[in-house]
Amino acid sequence: MSDTTLVYTNATVHTMDAELSTVDAFAVADGRIVATCERAHALLAEGAESVDLGGRTVLPGLIDAHIHHAQGGKKALFDFNIPPTAGLEEILQAIGRAVAELPEGAWLTGGSVGSGLIDQVNSAQTLARLDEISAGHPVLLTDDSIHNRWANSAAMELAGIDAITPDPEGGQICRDAKGQPTGWLVEAAGMMAEKAKERVAPFGLDKLMEASAQGVAECNSFGITGFQDAATSQQIMQAVHRLDTEGRLNAWVVSSTPVEEFIFGFDPVGQEVIEAMPDTASEHHRPTFIKIFLDGVPPTRTAAFLNPYKGMSESDPCSHGKMTMSQDKLAGWLLRTAALGVGAKIHCTGDASVRAVLDAVAQVRAAGYAHVRYQVAHGQFIATEDLPRFAELNVSADISPAIWYPGVIAETFHEVLDEPQASEVQPNRLLLEHGARIAAGSDWPVAPTPNPWPAIYGLVTRKDPSGSFPGTLWAEQAMTISEALVSYTRAAAEAAGLEDVTGSLEVGKSADFIVLPIDPMHCPIEQVIELRPEATYFAGRRVYTAVADTARG
Repeated sequence: MSDTTLVYTNATVHTMDAELSTVDAFAVADGRIVATCERAHALLAEGAESVDLGGRTVLPGLIDAHIHHAQGGKKALFDFNIPPTAGLEEILQAIGRAVAELPEGAWLTGGSVGSGLIDQVNSAQTLARLDEISAGHPVLLTDDSIHNRWANSAAMELAGIDAITPDPEGGQICRDAKGQPTGWLVEAAGMMAEKAKERVAPFGLDKLMEASAQGVAECNSFGITGFQDAATSQQIMQAVHRLDTEGRLNAWVVSSTPVEEFIFGFDPVGQEVIEAMPDTASEHHRPTFIKIFLDGVPPTRTAAFLNPYKGMSESDPCSHGKMTMSQDKLAGWLLRTAALGVGAKIHCTGDASVRAVLDAVAQVRAAGYAHVRYQVAHGQFIATEDLPRFAELNVSADISPAIWYPGVIAETFHEVLDEPQASEVQPNRLLLEHGARIAAGSDWPVAPTPNPWPAIYGLVTRKDPSGSFPGTLWAEQAMTISEALVSYTRAAAEAAGLEDVTGSLEVGKSADFIVLPIDPMHCPIEQVIELRPEATYFAGRRVYTAVADTARG
């Protein structure tokens, strides 16, 4: 027995193992779980030290299956912030206050512009107002999906965007009736402005490390001790690797690097980065996935659907949205990376792109790659006949909170999709009934926070935890509280390839756990919204404390 063995006692410990076992004690030594239940108590007689948790509840550290942690940390530390619920006047006033504090010529960047404001900001009149209030500073804001950008004239000039600039492949420069850019830049078009900003004010490795550490600390404060970053540049992977080798990475990190540039402005991307991923692997960093953005988002009609968008005919070339690559190209990427043992997280928001992924994975499985991991990211809309294919092909459903309860994004679906499809969002219950693995994630900073607790409430109730949006979103698709917690622990670990080290409190796994004041399995569901850990532990070390206490560990 280690000289530093600690036995945590007097607690309700939900191990989240396959049997959903509950125990009253567990022992930790050298950063790992070494015993539970009776064996943990027996260690006390052998000289282990007791830590009395005073009747509190313990869960494994939570795992966020879909996050952009460095972008979230950057937003918290360096960016201009406005909530996606803000109206146009509120945004303009906030921009005016922010630019007044900037040095001459400095860029103002950040977000988020709510999806419901697209029609208002996409006009010459609004651009003129933005130009006036920004006082000559280049302004570049993201929307709430992070897929699109809102730029003022100064930013567009620096990016070389004017009336004769052609739309880039995979993007659109929106224009007014006279052909002049309005400042609303869809997907790849926004990257033109992002790259112009990066040329003037590059975001170096030291700042990336600071942003990454901030993102991890924010996660720890909500009980998250592991996550899969959903779009990780080579530079972010280098920052995470360096944090880990310096002993400053307080979470398991799984990286997913994009095969092509789409909405983040990463450079380089593709095969050379994929082949170099192992160079950034370390004890707590696993760069083991690629990321493919297979379509866009429904509000801009860039998600790929089997049926046409609302008010559009089959003959319209844009009626179904579109995928960013052909079926053959998608399958090619999956087959090539499967040979390297590299899995894929694939952004799909329309049912046509979901089907394309399942078809491509079927090719991979037929080629003999049975254990490579695949995730459909978001998958708000899934054709009925495709639901059983998730379990059949061992494809995980990666779901994100802003889509499973009423909110800004869900409301916009009614503007672009016919019923009943517009209301049949995120079929979580049907996925579970067909044996699918559901892994939950925040998509922070698309979501304003990585906080999983309101999202867990939303999974169980299908209601908006803030109370700002009434009603429920397809209430029949609600999950139980235990299913919701599994999606943030064991299932998320399995989806990301972390089940060997975390996701449940079992002997041999990392001592990643959180101490809660109440039991989310048995309290009124409304109390879960405000639930926060009193302490978060990663590899046996306390990495977050809500209040000072005298418990050792």
